[in-house]
Amino acid sequence: MFKKAEWPRKLRSQEWYGGTSRDVIYHRGWMKNQGYPHDLFDGRPVIGILNTWSDMTPCNGHLRELAEKVKAGVWEAGGFPMEVPVFSASENTFRPTAMMYRNLAALAIEETIRGQPMDGCVLLVGCDKTTPSLIMAAASVDLPSIVVTGGPMLNGYFRGERVGSGTHLWKFSEMVKAGEMTQDEFLEAEASMSRSSGTCNTMGTASTMASMAEALGMALSGNAAIPGVDSRRKVMAQLTGRRIVQMVKDDLKPSDIMTKQAFENAIRTNAAIGGSTNAVIHLLAMAGRVGIDLTLDDWDRCGRDVPTIVNLMPSGKYLMEEFFYAGGLPVVIKRLGEAGLLHKDALTVSGETMWDEVKDVVNWNEDVILPTDKALTQSGGIVVVRGNLAPKGAVLKPSAASPHLLTHRGRAVVFEDIDDYKAKINDDNLDIDETCIMVMKNCGPKGYPGMAEVGNMGLPPKVLKKGITDMVRISDARMSGTAYGTVVLHTSPEAAVGGPLAVVKNGDFIELDVPNRRLHLDISEAELAQRLAEWQPNHDLPTSGYAFLHQQHVEGADTGADLDFLKGCRGNAVGKDSH
Repeated sequence: MFKKAEWPRKLRSQEWYGGTSRDVIYHRGWMKNQGYPHDLFDGRPVIGILNTWSDMTPCNGHLRELAEKVKAGVWEAGGFPMEVPVFSASENTFRPTAMMYRNLAALAIEETIRGQPMDGCVLLVGCDKTTPSLIMAAASVDLPSIVVTGGPMLNGYFRGERVGSGTHLWKFSEMVKAGEMTQDEFLEAEASMSRSSGTCNTMGTASTMASMAEALGMALSGNAAIPGVDSRRKVMAQLTGRRIVQMVKDDLKPSDIMTKQAFENAIRTNAAIGGSTNAVIHLLAMAGRVGIDLTLDDWDRCGRDVPTIVNLMPSGKYLMEEFFYAGGLPVVIKRLGEAGLLHKDALTVSGETMWDEVKDVVNWNEDVILPTDKALTQSGGIVVVRGNLAPKGAVLKPSAASPHLLTHRGRAVVFEDIDDYKAKINDDNLDIDETCIMVMKNCGPKGYPGMAEVGNMGLPPKVLKKGITDMVRISDARMSGTAYGTVVLHTSPEAAVGGPLAVVKNGDFIELDVPNRRLHLDISEAELAQRLAEWQPNHDLPTSGYAFLHQQHVEGADTGADLDFLKGCRGNAVGKDSH
């Protein structure tokens, strides 16, 4: 049971701003050059608005406007808002992959919070990696913190068809390779894919992580689905600004909210919405920051019997705009509660329980948020498969897969890395057909480096031209949350550290048995042992910079791919003054 702190009391920011000493005058005096009156430093909550806006993070391009609404809410509640630009790991501009910089962003933002006079934080996020990186940072420092996301884009349309950002990029690209769409038509469709401010309008990683923040209790109820350009998104930002001030007064912290029960709620919610496989790696990392023992087994245990009831791309047919109009995530969470799949008493940033927040909501469209008996799949969630090919596990998203391929045995066609794949995949002489299993190596946390979203390998044109749209694909990479297909991801240990994936050869047979959670390489134990003993790494290692630090310290996908020295590092939020 959470117990509110006494108020008034001396806050952390007074270590910088309270009193008449030389050091305090140094800190406070310089702040006054912006025109702040003296009475703003009287002990009221100082709120850091951590803004991931950047011109190079288009998903977050409108967050400066939202920051002004957050500030208005903070002022209204008697706080002192300060906007702070922070590291913004853009999914669509960073190379080799934004995932490589999630941990760097979390580390930088953690120290931004720890080293400056904030009593509470508003985490202003949107693009895929910005949400987990800021939550990881806030969890490590453990100051009162609340998430507000930028919201999804409006629906795209092309020649009367809904266009889902990302999902249709993959679809149209395959159609071009199959000869079903011209390059000019593809370019014409491009203009319809991103027609307003906001994140992906599918249930991709950005919308998934917005939903995870809400399901964890770290955002106000209803935050996840409001479109980025809807006036109600601005209202949510302003209400969030008001709420963080009271959270500081109550001393309501991430560790009070992000409990094991909260993570189990989030896992079940991810299953119900058909959320991204990327949620696995991010929630594992976030749990590690608050010292919660969350594992891949928890994902399989909690998600296995949860039906996928949100009819959104890439699993279904609608987009986030319709999801919002139908009632959004609160309706889904209410359904979980009614089915006995929710820890109803989990605390949220509102100060209320999760159930109190959702018990009275209404589903306004049962074709978007489906009845349980009409679910997209009755056993949703993220499947965890294991076997001699993935001793530490691999993941698959059933709601985005082809049912007939969930039990499959096929001949391996192996690509040593993404460059090898690109060099071979369009060659009509490639020995491959639709019964084969595509295998790609060296794309994990250490191997790429950074674990890029290349696991949803496009099919070879010679197969696409037969009308085949899916094959089993296995890698140690990730997959965009907007993507679809029977794709086995996050295979651990990864190939770059000598995991069994590293020694798969062309012509080997592999068995995928999703119902029995099995992934097996059909060679003898002795043959596998010999191959592993003879294996040698075949890729260059970085020798300097963050890439070197990442390579040396990143953990496996099965534990969240965080840096090994940052897990469970919650500690003193106040630094020592050097002046």
